Amino acid sequence: MGDFFFYIKLGLQHVLDFSAYDHILFLSALAIPFTFKQLRPVILLATVFTITHCLALGLSVYDVLVMDVGLVEFLIPVTIVLTALFNIVYQKSPEDKKNIILHVIATAFFGLIHGFGFSNYFKMLMGGEEDKFMPLLGFATGIEISQVLIVLCILAIAFVFQSIIKVKQPLFVIAASILVILLTVPVLIAAFPY
Repeated sequence: MGDFFFYIKLGLQHVLDFSAYDHILFLSALAIPFTFKQLRPVILLATVFTITHCLALGLSVYDVLVMDVGLVEFLIPVTIVLTALFNIVYQKSPEDKKNIILHVIATAFFGLIHGFGFSNYFKMLMGGEEDKFMPLLGFATGIEISQVLIVLCILAIAFVFQSIIKVKQPLFVIAASILVILLTVPVLIAAFPY
């Protein structure tokens, strides 16, 4: 059971690592269009991301599918920029055209990309582990806990801006999404495979 808690802690550290803040940026971009009134859909998206992130890890750990690390490291900031751009476009969509399904599909696909980005390091950590399922489950648990914390923080920030400072939601979503893009550009440039 000690190993299980080790992998929970590893999952927490993986997401909450401020020196590798791509995960935090992605979750921020994911949560920006939502408010506390829409907690269920944004938690659903975070859970879909966790599941597909861990699915990619599982595929890699069991040597079912291994991706080129350089390509994946470039695609991770691309997913952040695309999510932030989607927020901006989505804000301009008519209310009757907005649907969570597209969010779920994109989040699932982006979760796979992020999972493959961490797979080599995770495989190295697991090294000689015979049981690979429990470490994956522990890691997924740590990821989910930390992602929910980040989502709640973003929703709290949105609440402060929208309810207390009285910034209209569309303006908040667009400004916050632009900020995420600006913070992601250096990561994107650094990871560009030239």
